[in-house]
Amino acid sequence: MRPAALAASSALFVLAAACGSQGEARPQAGAPLETRPANSPDQRPAFEDQTRAPAVRTERALTHTVAASGLVHPWGLALLPDGDWLVTEKPGRMRIVTAAGQVGAPITGLPAVDARGQGGLLDVVVSPDFARDRLIYWSYVEPREGGNATSVARGRLSDDGSRVDNVQVIFRALPVYDGDKHYGSSLAFAPDGKLFVTLGERSDRPMRPQAQDLASHMGKTIRIDADGSVPADNPFVGRPGARPEIWSLGHRNVQGIAVQPGTGAVWTIEHGARGGDELNLEKPGANYGWPDAAYGLEYAGGAINTGATQRPGTEQPVYYWDPVIAPGGAVFYQGAMFPEWTGNLLIAALKDKHIARLVIRNDRVVGEERLLTDLGERVRDVAIGPDGAVWAITDEQNGKLVRLTPAA
Repeated sequence: MRPAALAASSALFVLAAACGSQGEARPQAGAPLETRPANSPDQRPAFEDQTRAPAVRTERALTHTVAASGLVHPWGLALLPDGDWLVTEKPGRMRIVTAAGQVGAPITGLPAVDARGQGGLLDVVVSPDFARDRLIYWSYVEPREGGNATSVARGRLSDDGSRVDNVQVIFRALPVYDGDKHYGSSLAFAPDGKLFVTLGERSDRPMRPQAQDLASHMGKTIRIDADGSVPADNPFVGRPGARPEIWSLGHRNVQGIAVQPGTGAVWTIEHGARGGDELNLEKPGANYGWPDAAYGLEYAGGAINTGATQRPGTEQPVYYWDPVIAPGGAVFYQGAMFPEWTGNLLIAALKDKHIARLVIRNDRVVGEERLLTDLGERVRDVAIGPDGAVWAITDEQNGKLVRLTPAA
């Protein structure tokens, strides 16, 4: 690890909202941001602006600075009350990175992870009552007899930030499976203190049907208390054969979750197949369709199951991307630095190497912009600093912590 000076990799650019890179022609006002051919041109959205929303543009020039580099495939990013950052690295390390870019030594006390394929140490969040309890929560791929699965643990971060003590595993996804893909897994606390956990369906065709199976945690959004117990008002509590932690079902691989300020609504962002990344507004007990109803195609080509994009009893995504952006973490913007973005949803884009800014009105996406396009790296997670600056981490062997601000 090596800290990098904040100004070391500064880049100045004027945002071209409808462009994947500088220098491309901007679309006319109101024209869709996405202009590439669709993977599934015969599929039609269920309602206006469900895909290819109009381009919007931030008029101010922006600049980004690389605060730190040398992080190995960082995955999760969480703000500490003192302005420093907790950053997870997929191989199994967690570090504190200061706002000035100083990268700390690995925090000790974390359990072992299975870092094969898409596995490893994943998301991290700070307790809503951190000032009192100093608890942090993280998701990870836990090696288990017969394979692995996503787990969530919590522990007390020592006063000096060097270790976690009293580690407890508060949730273990079931069943165990010997695979290396589609673990989820993002974490978010709701205003009432409940913890949401997103889970993938493990990708392989034999596992896909479990996204529709209430006896399995695979392909679900989970809701638990902060100690791992099950809230009595979860939608499937008391249903025979159902896992009581389940909040919603029918997901493919959810790696982003964000709680909307003011409303407390929970939004999830899901990796689809070719042409099927989704933004969903979570509802208790709702079924989001996978794999029986989905946009896009199989990676190898051909229809997903019957090729249906709608099915009775399932919810439509609020928005979908075709072609995909490969979404990572997400956050609703609140802050003094970009008041014009208040209430917008910022989503990390891995494949397309940017931050997607979505303007949402009445639970519909009415505009989209691409930020940080000139960085040229896979953006894994995004967060807001105390002053309203946008921070992001990049999923690279030489991963970076980046700060996005208005240009001086």
